[in-house]
Amino acid sequence: MRAAWRVASVRAAEEALMATLPPGTLMRRAATGVARRCGELLADRYGSGYGHSVLLLVGPGNNGGDALFAGAALARRGVTVTAALLNPARTHAEGLAALKSAGGRVSDATPSTVDVVVDGILGIGGRGGLREDAAALVARAVRACGADGARPAVVAVDLPSGVDPDTGAVPGEAVRADVTVTFGVLKPGLLVGDGAVHSGLVELVDIGLGPWLRDDPALRVPDLDDVAEWWPQPGPGDDKYTRGVVGVATGSAIYPGAALLSTGGALAGPAGMVRYAGAAVDAVRFHYPTVIPTPRVADAGRVQAWTCGCGLGTDERAAGELRAVLAAEVPVCVDADGLTLLATDLSVDELRERRAPTVLTPHDREFARLNEGEEPGADRVGSALRLAARTGAVVLLKGDRTIVATPDGRAYVNPTGTPALATAGTGDVLAGLLGSLLAGGLPPERAAVAAAYAHGLAGRYAAEAGPVTASDVVGALRPVLGRTGMWRTG
Repeated sequence: MRAAWRVASVRAAEEALMATLPPGTLMRRAATGVARRCGELLADRYGSGYGHSVLLLVGPGNNGGDALFAGAALARRGVTVTAALLNPARTHAEGLAALKSAGGRVSDATPSTVDVVVDGILGIGGRGGLREDAAALVARAVRACGADGARPAVVAVDLPSGVDPDTGAVPGEAVRADVTVTFGVLKPGLLVGDGAVHSGLVELVDIGLGPWLRDDPALRVPDLDDVAEWWPQPGPGDDKYTRGVVGVATGSAIYPGAALLSTGGALAGPAGMVRYAGAAVDAVRFHYPTVIPTPRVADAGRVQAWTCGCGLGTDERAAGELRAVLAAEVPVCVDADGLTLLATDLSVDELRERRAPTVLTPHDREFARLNEGEEPGADRVGSALRLAARTGAVVLLKGDRTIVATPDGRAYVNPTGTPALATAGTGDVLAGLLGSLLAGGLPPERAAVAAAYAHGLAGRYAAEAGPVTASDVVGALRPVLGRTGMWRTG
């Protein structure tokens, strides 16, 4: 599992490491990584970097120094390197001297041909959007054309300028990078919120920082191997009951589709049996003959976990069903209308009194209902963590980069999200799958992380055939689980 650290932790580790090295060592390591990546981009595009053009956008301080030393390395390989200095008086002197010594030049004018733009304006110490002069310089640079007539590739040094490194917030103008070469460790701003969109492909360059990190990471990023290791697998001694029974209390006369989608998600999970309880009992019985349907939670029988809320409605009947689910001493996933009921008819704070785990799965507007009207805002990780701490529940905050936050302060970001999932009903599928993982015995945070990961992959797989519907996601889950090794048959 990968991890990301906030600026304060990175700075402390850098200072400790630099005390053991000759001056300038870390900067040269970082610059080497940037130069290598720029060279690869030029080689991929033209076969060679020789004679092609790189424009450095150089701010004050060390981030600009990284860009200048990278430019010097490129110039020594025959690349035409031009540096535009935003603050000449505060430009990194050694880096500038190295660039000039290698044959690079300084100019206020944008070259007629630009194949790669290197963003060295602000580093992880920057806050706020780009100033007007910097934003204008970036705009001119990205409007240039390469030797092939296409726009230049944009490479950000450590972090796209204008992105908050700790939260991913973009409060003003910011660079949109095709590639971000970051140093030592990942930063949360590269992985969440608008910052993730601005960062493009993120490449991590090892500069020796790892052993000097003293704090826990601010954010964790699951890999396929993590999820595959967690995913419950049936053993030779298992039967449908020992694999886990999940209850699905969803749907209504108005929204029978929510019942079908959440049940479909649950059936694709590891649980050995699905029990459905709700008003869409006839539709579920017709579509899913292996499901045990009943009209009420009280009649459903024993389960190891519940998913509740998708299309449930918000009337008194729905509130009673949610209360019955929450009264059961088994893990519960609460979604959609269930979240609205928590915020209106029930008390969010009552969740802390539950003796079994709870997972809440809001999108931004549902989050606001649970959070006294306040949406997650720019700091999505911090907001999710605060709600998790207040409710004692694991919070899965949906989005292109879904966040999973735990009451004890850990946070995860899902890397498999896709805009293709921004369509009606896909959240119902996710909730059903999550409930099945809970019934299969996974701890709530792992169930939430694994469900989001598999759900994102299913959305991507479904999108290969065209526009995605929630039913397509249900259909894609099994092939994805099989071909990725999350589901293993022996």
